[in-house]
Amino acid sequence: MACQGNLIFARDLKIRHLGFMALIALLSDWGTKDHYVGMVKGKILTKIPESDIIDISHEIPPFNLNNAAFVLRHCYRQFPEKTIFIVDITSEATIEMPHVVVEYAGSYFIGADNGIFSLAFDEDPDSITEIDIYQDTHTFTFAAFDLFVKVAQHIVEGKEISLLGPKRDRLAERIQLKPVAEPDLIKGHVTYVDNYENVFTNIDQELFLRIGQKRSFRILFGASRYSVRQISQSYKDVSEGEIVALFSSSGFLQIAVSMGNASGLLGLKVNDMIRVEFG
Repeated sequence: MACQGNLIFARDLKIRHLGFMALIALLSDWGTKDHYVGMVKGKILTKIPESDIIDISHEIPPFNLNNAAFVLRHCYRQFPEKTIFIVDITSEATIEMPHVVVEYAGSYFIGADNGIFSLAFDEDPDSITEIDIYQDTHTFTFAAFDLFVKVAQHIVEGKEISLLGPKRDRLAERIQLKPVAEPDLIKGHVTYVDNYENVFTNIDQELFLRIGQKRSFRILFGASRYSVRQISQSYKDVSEGEIVALFSSSGFLQIAVSMGNASGLLGLKVNDMIRVEFG
């Protein structure tokens, strides 16, 4: 028991030295069949041995910033404050898209300023710092391994973020399709298709309720070949194989097929239009 107590004391002492217990979340398009995930995790555990590593996803389609932003947007709120998010999608730095540390919602986001953060966040971040430090290698092809882990270590050790580089005023922006609302109509788009081929839209519940005002409605999609006239609470509210519309746990309108694959069966893909007609 004395030995165990000494180990706990040593662990707590190290955590106090580092500043806080590090929770590091990874989001990438690396896939899982190659060596990239293992390289980065191994380096994190070497540089920050008291860290916990969470894999958000490594199956983002290559270079797909919109897909990655959707996943990040729906995940980061569920993590405790001071989580460090390492985001590696299209992360080679340029003058226009430098590597940055973004402080937002009490956490830290490390990645390239390529538009992903402006897509994922609802509000302006607390601070944006351009990363201007030497990386650990002489190559420039794997930012998460070459640089981002070093930045995470800097944060965990309680060092000033300002030592990493100069401040930036704003994040790079990417054009994002937003729903269009009229008195009797909402026009939205498909933003994401998950592993079950459930279809997510950019129409949120607040907008739906505000425009709808408890009126009858129909949701049209698939070039208006398909429609739904009710919002369900679960996939099981309809019979197997039937179309169901519901608001996901993240608050956005979702189109699904009970025990089926909505995207494939209904021919829906990202950027397809979804219409909600009221009255």
